[in-house]
Amino acid sequence: MMPEFLPKEVREGLERARKAELRKKSRLRVHVGDEVYPVLRFWESGFALDAEAAPHLRGLVDIYEGSRHLYQALIVTSSEENGELHFEFKRNTAAADRAPLDYDRPDDAPIALLGR
Repeated sequence: MMPEFLPKEVREGLERARKAELRKKSRLRVHVGDEVYPVLRFWESGFALDAEAAPHLRGLVDIYEGSRHLYQALIVTSSEENGELHFEFKRNTAAADRAPLDYDRPDDAPIALLGR
């Protein structure tokens, strides 16, 4: 919360600076189709985006840290506070770089077979 005794222009400038700092610190991005939105804050059950830059999203999104795909999530908009849109996860699945195995692989199993 910002002190109410400050002029409106100063409060707005401080809020823009706070959001710019959060965007700069966070490498997390939400990808929705071809659109990309920087994540301001992230927590276990959801995340926050800038309310001015992001629409009210709903459905399946991908969350990246830089170029690394972290999660595929099903989201809904939960609230708007202090210029941030808060989104909650209905489902949040960690992204994998390979398909899951149908069997239990022993820890000492060979990684590859050498040919002749």
